[in-house]
Amino acid sequence: MDTPITRAEHEEFCKRIDDHFKRNDRRIGELEETVRQINELTLSVQSLAQSVKSIAESQNRQENRLDELENRDGEKWRKVTGYIVTAVVGIVIGFIFKQIGM
Repeated sequence: MDTPITRAEHEEFCKRIDDHFKRNDRRIGELEETVRQINELTLSVQSLAQSVKSIAESQNRQENRLDELENRDGEKWRKVTGYIVTAVVGIVIGFIFKQIGM
């Protein structure tokens, strides 16, 4: 352990250390870029989720309005049918009373 190293060995060691630091710097840079992309993706997904939620709520409102409109036509038809049935029953009862002389 007490034997000193040569200048060439020292420079070779320093070169390897520098290369190692450069590789690590490059890898750290790549990781930082990946983290930035993941953050952008996360924000995009959150925005997309909010849009989907808004669309789903809008669709639910439209479905409710459509159901209301469909029921409105059905209610009108039932009322008209009820009036027609009432009129026919009234005519039949009137005809029967006329036939028996009342």
